[in-house]
Amino acid sequence: MQTHNGNYHFILLFILFVSSFSATAQDLLRSSCSHARYPALCIKTLSPYATSSATPMDLAQAAVRVSLARSRSLSTYVTTLQSQMQQQAPPSTDRAALKDCVLQIADSVDELTRTLTELKNMRVGTASFQWHLSNARTWTSTSLTNCYSCISGFGGSDGKVGLDVKQRVNSVGMLTSNALYLITRIGGADNGVGGGN
Repeated sequence: MQTHNGNYHFILLFILFVSSFSATAQDLLRSSCSHARYPALCIKTLSPYATSSATPMDLAQAAVRVSLARSRSLSTYVTTLQSQMQQQAPPSTDRAALKDCVLQIADSVDELTRTLTELKNMRVGTASFQWHLSNARTWTSTSLTNCYSCISGFGGSDGKVGLDVKQRVNSVGMLTSNALYLITRIGGADNGVGGGN
């Protein structure tokens, strides 16, 4: 009977221990995303990365990785679409806008790749910390600007291609906007700035 009670207490303590870690991770996620431009999307996107050992830097890196992955997929999509539209005649306004968009999204991929590298190189307390942080913010902001430029290039287009591309680019822009917020936030975070892999 005593052994049974001992096992019961061990299980109860283990559950409380795990629950405490889970609550801490969720608290970090909620506090990190609460003031993002798209908080619900932020929480949904980063929930898989909100582990008990996660830091603000980890979440910022995760946000950039998600945005980068979606940007790469988008780049492949618009490049393929451009190739298909080149076979069509006569040339359309959407085709011209798409040509610019291909270049803009490719630039976004490059900028987010640079951003991720900067975040990995950031170490709290070092002389280069603010320099890396400034670079990361600048490149992420430029990536976001490229998304908006792509969308505006289609103007008021209500064609199938224009609407589809604008919707896809807007989705990536929302992720990038959240990533930019989280990067800016780590500049004022109390700990965990040097974390991440």
